[in-house]
Amino acid sequence: MSQKINPRFAVLAIIMIAVAALRIPDAAQLNPLSNFTPIGAMGLFGGAYFSKNWKAFGFPLLTLLVSDLIINIFVYNGQYGIMYGSWYWVYGGFVLIVLAGRLFLKNVNVKNVVLTGIGGTLVYWLVVDFGVFLFGCTDITTGQTMDHSFTSLVKCYAQGAPYMKNFLIGTLVYSGIMFGLFEWMKTRYTSLKLA
Repeated sequence: MSQKINPRFAVLAIIMIAVAALRIPDAAQLNPLSNFTPIGAMGLFGGAYFSKNWKAFGFPLLTLLVSDLIINIFVYNGQYGIMYGSWYWVYGGFVLIVLAGRLFLKNVNVKNVVLTGIGGTLVYWLVVDFGVFLFGCTDITTGQTMDHSFTSLVKCYAQGAPYMKNFLIGTLVYSGIMFGLFEWMKTRYTSLKLA
């Protein structure tokens, strides 16, 4: 007996995979905005639209993992090994973005997507840059590894702020595209609406 593919899941998966592929130009520095990435939007989108928890967390994480492996192997030629240092902080921050989408985007509208995107980016920045600090944050002015003092933590966050600004812009732009596209498609194809 053949199993029918759920059209809603298929469309959500295709959108996520297509957007994940857009991470490659950012990683290859073909993009003028460093860290202008769809990661945040992918997390919010998956959290908001996948009906089951395992899909909401699993599919965005799997998509992130596969795109990370492709970037690490083919763009960086494996110079960081299979995964980059402190990857678990990035994935932890990403899980929190998915959770934000799950909790705060039950009603998808522009205001909720923007506010959740801003909040998710802020939480992601705090988690990821704390991991960078613990892993050994480098002072960009001296090239030296900072000590584990409160002053160094603040400096580490300050150094990461421009990247998180671009991350926020990427999250909002890609969210607009992903959420807008799927909401528009739902109005045209009733099979994409949640049963």
